[in-house]
Amino acid sequence: MIGESLGTSGWRGRPYRVVGVNRSEISDLAHTRHPIASPLSNETVDRLLALAVTGQRSVLDLGCGDGTWLLRALRREPTLTAVGVDVSGAGFDRVLEQANREGLGERLQLVHADVREWRTTEKFDVVLSIGAAYAFGGLLPTLAAADEHLHPDGQLLLGDCIWEQAPSEQTLALLGAATDDYCDLSTTVQAVDSAGWVPVEGHVSTLQEWDSYEWSWTGSLARWALDHPDHPDSQQVMTASVEHRRAWLGGYRGTLGFLTMLLRRSTLNAAPLR
Repeated sequence: MIGESLGTSGWRGRPYRVVGVNRSEISDLAHTRHPIASPLSNETVDRLLALAVTGQRSVLDLGCGDGTWLLRALRREPTLTAVGVDVSGAGFDRVLEQANREGLGERLQLVHADVREWRTTEKFDVVLSIGAAYAFGGLLPTLAAADEHLHPDGQLLLGDCIWEQAPSEQTLALLGAATDDYCDLSTTVQAVDSAGWVPVEGHVSTLQEWDSYEWSWTGSLARWALDHPDHPDSQQVMTASVEHRRAWLGGYRGTLGFLTMLLRRSTLNAAPLR
């Protein structure tokens, strides 16, 4: 672990600076006890995956993290094949080993590549992109990128941040964010609709889901640092945990939200407001 990196959480929404620790390794450690790298409960993930992949043949995850979403999708649907693409590659070996132990390895491919540059001629029944809009430059470019890989009648499971309430200057400073980085719930859904997509299901992460995620995120780092006091990176890992916890509890808790939507394309015009 060398150099200076700007690390973030799994959905890449909150910056913290850690000297000497690789960004992807920090994120991998932080998600030890919460492998779904977003503020979503196991029950919510199961429900969304059931709606997205049941009866489908192929799924692509753009910005797949370690591949956990795909592993869980394969467990649900016995004929599904899955491809994940992520620039990090952290955790790939662990998830592939688990897939092989469960007899799912032949149906899972994880590709270490930049999602903006990766191309394939294959079209997929389902595309996932959860918390990876930053990689494409925002929500609308993510929709366009997913559209390139999707069958005409396919579904997109998309997750991104929203503002639950207007952020204060202190919150923006702690996040290293700007007000226009995200929109409120209504504006976000309207933007998706205007781009030609129809939400057929959605979920706004609850405060309980956020708190569970954040305690797990910060606690996993703190636990590792305490368990490895002689490791050369233990102090930097503990610093990341503390700074992240302070930004969460002292800044964006209750302000930053997370919206996950299951989307389909539509050529129909929306009904006019009366």
